[in-house]
Amino acid sequence: MPSPHSSPDGPPGQPVVLSRLPASIWALGFVSLLMDVSSEMVHSLLPLFMVGSLGVSVAVVGLIEGLAEATALITKVFSGVISDYVGKRKVLAVIGYGLGALTKPLFALATGPGLIFSARMLDRVGKGIRGAPRDALVADITPPEQRGAAFGLRQALDTVGAFVGPLMAVGLMLLWANDYRAVFAVAVIPAALAVLLLVVGVREPQRAPGAPRVNPISRANLKRLSPAYWWVVGIGAVFTLARFSEAFLVLRAEQTGVAVALVPLVMVAMNLVYAASAYPFGKLSDRMSHTRLLLAGLAVLVAADAVLAASTHWAVMLVGVGLWGVHMGMTQGLLAAMVADVAPIDLRGTAYGFFNLVSGLAMLLASVVAGALWEVFGAATTFGAGATFSVLAMAGLLVRHRRLQPA
Repeated sequence: MPSPHSSPDGPPGQPVVLSRLPASIWALGFVSLLMDVSSEMVHSLLPLFMVGSLGVSVAVVGLIEGLAEATALITKVFSGVISDYVGKRKVLAVIGYGLGALTKPLFALATGPGLIFSARMLDRVGKGIRGAPRDALVADITPPEQRGAAFGLRQALDTVGAFVGPLMAVGLMLLWANDYRAVFAVAVIPAALAVLLLVVGVREPQRAPGAPRVNPISRANLKRLSPAYWWVVGIGAVFTLARFSEAFLVLRAEQTGVAVALVPLVMVAMNLVYAASAYPFGKLSDRMSHTRLLLAGLAVLVAADAVLAASTHWAVMLVGVGLWGVHMGMTQGLLAAMVADVAPIDLRGTAYGFFNLVSGLAMLLASVVAGALWEVFGAATTFGAGATFSVLAMAGLLVRHRRLQPA
């Protein structure tokens, strides 16, 4: 049932301070931080490695990124359903993070796009396995009035890893004369540490004694997912369509003419802003209208796309990248908290799974279209299309918001 403290439109809640959040939330945040250090050491260089070293086209990069991210999000359906059925979230999270760690050496061994594709897909399967159970675990551990802050904190720590990873990649590329494979090999270390911390540092709430196991995707249970829940699912898909893979930010940075070793700094900048804004906006979402915050997030994304389309000057591009990071901080933790607010407690894993299934299909479509537009019309058209879709999404949100207001 929805929390009595919140609704899809987010009435005010009580202020939350970091010290009151459960210890396991902090542990999950640092697990995410370590895995993102590992993943972003690879992903911040991977588009350049594929295009520059392996001769892969930008359109194929878009296809691989779309399929990989869609695979991760689609896999979350199955892991979420399983976690609801067995009443265990942590074991699936361990399996998912473990698979992510095991795939990292494959990037260092790749000599062609085939192994890169396989490694990317397996890595994202691991992300898919852990994603919905981890998000459901955050909701299980955290009191309802703290959910926005908890998801914001986990997202903030996750994003700290997402800018530390590219920063380490830049340093190692400069130190080792652009040796991509050596950097990919080092990425195994933080991934292994993430799995270890998850095993020893996170405590899962016990399932109620004698609670029966039921099929989460039975017709009766699926009917318990309310229209408010499916509205959140739709909003998540729209946001994904408006914001394609961040691999295109890396490729745009390369067009500024900076040294290849410094290109990953674009991800450092984006994720630094993202990390700094995720917790404050998550905390804010506990006290203000969710719809208004989503609208503001889309407006920021429009500005980011417009700036990125307008110029290849490095200073202008960094402004666009920073705005992109603000958009992510405003919306990603909020959407996760909104799912928890409107999903039944015993179906949270399934709810996150379907949410990410729909978002996964949207990510596939968005990345494939973005890659095709880039190849045919250029980068400016790709970002211009993103801005256009964001404006359409804002119009849809405004229409719905006005319909819900009392006459």
